[in-house]
Amino acid sequence: MAFAGGKVILFGEHAVVHGRPALAAGIALGVEATATEADADRFTVAPWGVDIGPDRDHDLARAFRAALDLHADPNRPRYHVHADVGIPGGAGLGCSAAMGVAVIHALDDARGITRDPRDRGEAAMAWERVFHGNPSGVDNMMAAVGGIAVYHRGHDGSPSTLDPIRVRRSLPLVVAFSGESSSTKEMVSMVTRQYEREPERVGELFDGVASLVRNAKLAIQDGDLRAVGQLMDMNQALLSGLMLSTEKLEAICKVAREAGALGAKLTGAGGGGCAVALCEDTESAERVRAALEPLAPFTRVTETGR
Repeated sequence: MAFAGGKVILFGEHAVVHGRPALAAGIALGVEATATEADADRFTVAPWGVDIGPDRDHDLARAFRAALDLHADPNRPRYHVHADVGIPGGAGLGCSAAMGVAVIHALDDARGITRDPRDRGEAAMAWERVFHGNPSGVDNMMAAVGGIAVYHRGHDGSPSTLDPIRVRRSLPLVVAFSGESSSTKEMVSMVTRQYEREPERVGELFDGVASLVRNAKLAIQDGDLRAVGQLMDMNQALLSGLMLSTEKLEAICKVAREAGALGAKLTGAGGGGCAVALCEDTESAERVRAALEPLAPFTRVTETGR
């Protein structure tokens, strides 16, 4: 059984596509996958009811084919790969990346191949491009490596970097899905168009996000969760300035703060998806979860630093 976790971007979504850093964290919710020899290559996904081969005209089939292409041996066995998904898709939690990393890991295990986690994360970029066109890479790298890290996307041939952060304590989080799905590909394109139209204004917002990432890294290293929460609220304001938030996400963040969260923001592409709230401890997180459940169909307490 191979497992890959989802992720939350605590700071830096969208800015990371344009040369700034992002601060992301792996979470304990994700995707499990197995690969067993079969008569033909086949991919099934629970609880979605998906059962397809790699030659179908379907994004999941194309992504599955990209994973199989990593094992481009005409004499290899054929595999039935099964994925069990524990996070919602289109929610900003890195579901597709977690699935890709878990599938690649399961195929590696079936073939007796040992692949470094970072290499597995890089390999999953081909999977992610099927769904997102121009992904930042942070989702697949966090799915592969986990923990809390600052991520820089490679540009002009330079490699991407993932710098783990040493933490004094895990971060208690509440993840709440707004029920509004969004397309990462469309949201990235929208922000890119804004940047092209208004390079000075949007560039300043991106630079502000980069400053938040630097300060948040220091606060996390110091275990100063209250400062981290304040910085999350500031990042949410900048994301709203890029028209990435929604009324539902704003309401979730407001209720979370009123229930005792130290900070809250959207996580991922925006335009829907999830919000993430930072809490002082697990007891506080449970109170926030209870307050959010009437608003959000999928609300979970989780932790970073796995």
